[in-house]
Amino acid sequence: MNWHTHDITNQFDELSDYNLFATDAPLREALQRAGAESFMSRLDGYGTALGRAETYALAEQANRCTPELKTFDRRGRRIDEVDFHPSWHTLMAMYRGQGLISMPFGDEQPGRWAAWAAGFYLHGQVEAGTLCPATMTQAAIPLLQKEPALWAQLQDKLYSPDYDPRDVPLADKTSVWIGMGMTEKQGGSDVRANTTMATPVGAGGRGGEYLLRGHKWFFSAPMSDAHLVVACTQEGVPSCFFVPRWRPDGRKNPVQVQRLKGKVGNRSNSSSEVEFQDAYGILMGEEGRGIPTIIEMATYTRLNCVIGSAAILRQGLVQALAYTRQRQAFGRVLAEQPLMRAVLADLALESEAAMVLMMRLAQAYERGDQPAERAWKRVLTPAAKFWVCKRAVELTGEMMEIFGGNGYVDDGIMARLYREAPVNSIWEGSGNVMCLDVMRAIAREPEAALALLDELEREGGDEPRLQAELRVLRDMLATPPEQLEALGRRFAERLVLVAQACLLRRHAPVAVSDGFLQSRFDPHWGRVVGTLVTRGLQVEALLERAYPG
Repeated sequence: MNWHTHDITNQFDELSDYNLFATDAPLREALQRAGAESFMSRLDGYGTALGRAETYALAEQANRCTPELKTFDRRGRRIDEVDFHPSWHTLMAMYRGQGLISMPFGDEQPGRWAAWAAGFYLHGQVEAGTLCPATMTQAAIPLLQKEPALWAQLQDKLYSPDYDPRDVPLADKTSVWIGMGMTEKQGGSDVRANTTMATPVGAGGRGGEYLLRGHKWFFSAPMSDAHLVVACTQEGVPSCFFVPRWRPDGRKNPVQVQRLKGKVGNRSNSSSEVEFQDAYGILMGEEGRGIPTIIEMATYTRLNCVIGSAAILRQGLVQALAYTRQRQAFGRVLAEQPLMRAVLADLALESEAAMVLMMRLAQAYERGDQPAERAWKRVLTPAAKFWVCKRAVELTGEMMEIFGGNGYVDDGIMARLYREAPVNSIWEGSGNVMCLDVMRAIAREPEAALALLDELEREGGDEPRLQAELRVLRDMLATPPEQLEALGRRFAERLVLVAQACLLRRHAPVAVSDGFLQSRFDPHWGRVVGTLVTRGLQVEALLERAYPG
């Protein structure tokens, strides 16, 4: 007898086979504002490639078939190699092939930072783990440019769009990846507590050779061709070292991988613990300047965290809209039901606000150290990392819930977004560290912070809610430092919301800007997603703009 117990109806797969770029009007508008029109055709092509069902399948495979550590070869020789599924290599090659690693630094073409941010944002919507080595490699470029000998050796390999996965010495590579080794178990974000020691070989000094001995609790992407590592010199001061995977004499550098981390998310990417057994390294900069060097690098990587979280918000929103426009419950399509529309509208506002802020920050990096831009980089970058990354953690849970039990199934896209979101909030400094950095940046350059508030005041115009918030922020800056530190989270949150509101007021349609102002400055907003009052909001316009139905 053939049993037939049920028909499969009212079930819909996650969205794929669409152009991530062509369906994102707010992103295209932001690129036009940044003068990045010359990059848009390339980004359109990348949006098509990323949106294919085959690319989503690659992302699923790379996160299901996780990296494997091979400590020894078959004859017992130490190799410390990490094996990746072929899907990882395909995704890495896709990103590298777009020229996104070096795009912000390779020339002076206007809009290059915005175009890079858009490419990173598109890729992060499909697979985030491959962006970890990309982030570190890109952030290492401005540091390496200050070291003439290293830069002469590495420039072409860093700028190359080719993907070279071979584990061979630097001289034999066509392109390279750079990782980071900062965190030790006893210190975490407190890099000054590091105990890894660096002993000079000969005279030492900038560009000199050292031997590193110690341990790193988190060593990102151990198969990178080199890492920037913080270690203490004999004087006990933290310094920064370039530590290649292979020594110049062709021997494997004794950086022994002890284990790979079993992480909540970011599973496609390898994170490890390592031990330096007199590993070869080259001092970058002057002795004792390791912390400022790493802070400079972190300024870039924190921006990437903001963009990565904005990408997660965007992908979750688009998946939720596509699903609710098909799924029926209680006799009606979900996207037509008032409560669901309130949730979707809230998510749409959050996503566009995150995107417009990340693009404004990218423009600040392109404009260099102009006084008007320094506060965006030094103050708003850590504030944005705190807020946008935190929101991604909360909102991915809401997005998963939209799919019900289907969202909670581990092999779906929504579950992967949910697992992935916390890493951006933790990596490169947790929420408290970001808020402390905001406070420190303001203390070092109070005039820049005040200039930022002046700019936001001009952008806010005669909008009373914005002007009231800006007065509160100015009053908070007058708080004694020991009291202001405890208010760091409150200050960062309010600063980001005001910045997002001003940007949307200037650049977004009225449906978006009014919706953001009406909801985000309602004293009852934010406790639960979807509690905003939709009366008076142009909900259909919001949802259609977010992803055309």
